[in-house]
Amino acid sequence: MDLRIFTEPQQGASYDTLLRVARTAEQLGYDGFFRSDHYLRMGDGDGLPGPTDAWITLAGLARETERIRLGTLMTAGTFRLPGVLAIQVAQVDAMSGGRIELGLGAGWFEEEHSAYGIPFPPRRIDRLEEQLAVVTGLWETKVGETFDFEGEHYRLKDSPALPKPVQDKLPVIVGGMGPQRTPALAARYAAEFNLPFQSVERTREQIDRVRAAAEEIGRPGDDLVYSNALVTCVGRDDAEVARRAAAIGREVDELRTNGLAGSPAEVVEKIARYREAGSSRIYLQILDLHDLDHLELIATEVARQL
Repeated sequence: MDLRIFTEPQQGASYDTLLRVARTAEQLGYDGFFRSDHYLRMGDGDGLPGPTDAWITLAGLARETERIRLGTLMTAGTFRLPGVLAIQVAQVDAMSGGRIELGLGAGWFEEEHSAYGIPFPPRRIDRLEEQLAVVTGLWETKVGETFDFEGEHYRLKDSPALPKPVQDKLPVIVGGMGPQRTPALAARYAAEFNLPFQSVERTREQIDRVRAAAEEIGRPGDDLVYSNALVTCVGRDDAEVARRAAAIGREVDELRTNGLAGSPAEVVEKIARYREAGSSRIYLQILDLHDLDHLELIATEVARQL
């Protein structure tokens, strides 16, 4: 079971804070450091010092880390044109020496679009399908050949389809709980399918749908990695769990129900249930980015048991 750190910088985090977390995660042996792609805080608070751009952040981290994999859960398709995004991600992959993964979603948070003057079009899942086709098509086009695409939302003609990522096949992550379109998109374009903040039972159901969608197009269901993103709050005892829950404005009982919360033994047991449901990777949503002891506790008392 891979463990990756997943952050929500729009809630209030500078680049320097993210760098400290990424370096700590790397030193502690975590498999990856991922961040959301949002420009507006959710819930109460002022969000200071303000948002950071996901791909500018990852470009910096690519040069200031050595081993850990880096990526987004999820880049909003509404924020970037797919041709431009393909260039950005390929460049950051080169800057990292081939450690980048692209989580790409349709975009959903309308308020942040209004706040920063970003169009929020209808039929975003249709746009996402074309975005996935364009990004992967550009990367897969052989050097010396050109790429053309004629869609309803995007049109490319005689693109040199450069630059290429360092990785032969840069992993693309698709996620969500849509019962039909989402599994179909994952089966066609994704290396990994991610389930955001879902129960064990719903995880099993959606993994089964994605497997079926893959097999329907002749792709083995086991060809994809299946993962979960879960809010995480671990403590050596009940008092430490309660302190960490209070620091992120959550209730312990709610966290135990909807995430990974409690003692290391409790969290290991719940992760095992996700493994049984078909998941092989967990993105630990860490909301208090100043509590680096939390990362160390998980690395020493949870990860070693997996």
